[in-house]
Formats: sequence, C-alpha cells, structure tokens
Amino acid sequence: MLVLDSEGLSRLVRRDRDMMALAKGLAARGEPVVASAATLVEAINPAVAPAAVLWAVSGLEIVDVTRAVALAAAGLLRAAGRHGHADALDAIVGATAVLAKDRPVTVLTSDPRDLSALLDDHPEISVLATT
Repeated sequence: MLVLDSEGLSRLVRRDRDMMALAKGLAARGEPVVASAATLVEAINPAVAPAAVLWAVSGLEIVDVTRAVALAAAGLLRAAGRHGHADALDAIVGATAVLAKDRPVTVLTSDPRDLSALLDDHPEISVLATT
C-alpha cells in the first residue's frame, strides 16, 4: 500500500509521468494507493481545474478522517513531542498509514524528516521522499 501526502497527490493531479507510472504499476499489482481526505483538501489548488483533481483521485482510495484517525494522529504527535497545526496534517497522513489494514505500507512524502519522526515507533512503515 502506498499512502500519499499532498505533494504526491499534487503530482498525480499535475499528471507527473513518474507518479502516474508508480500509481499505475501498483494498481496493476492490486496494491492500493491511498490519501487522506485531509490530504485531498491540502492538495487542491485553485489554479487546477476541478476535473483534473477528480481524474487524479478516481483511482485512489480516499480515507476519511474519522475519530480513530484523529486519535491516532494525536497519539503520534504526543509520542513525538509535537503539537499544533504545523504537524497536524503530517500526523493525519501518518495515522492513515498506521491504521491501514494492508501491509506493507509506504508513505510517500515531501517531508520525510517529519513523517519519520512521527512514525518512529512504527518500523513496519517505510517513509520515502518524493523526488
């Protein structure tokens, strides 16, 4: 399973060749590509046509920010000694990975240092930087 942060999702929206190939390859193997509903909100850009956003998310699993996700995100923040809005969206991405039923899980992020810190107690989750 691949969990995208806003940069990964934005790259799909922009139809980045590498990101599209990655998502298509995973889909061909039956591996889900997911993004949090909060990531979708963060990635939406008023300069991008809504149809492009809808096209990009049509092949993704969008995970709701439920009470369980929120509490897991808060737990990640607490364990890492962080708090506040600056880390909240990263924590939601991390919680989406932690609560995923599919394994293995990789988080693709433009912020690998912060996501790695939040997921320090979860060595079963890989964090990769977007390039």
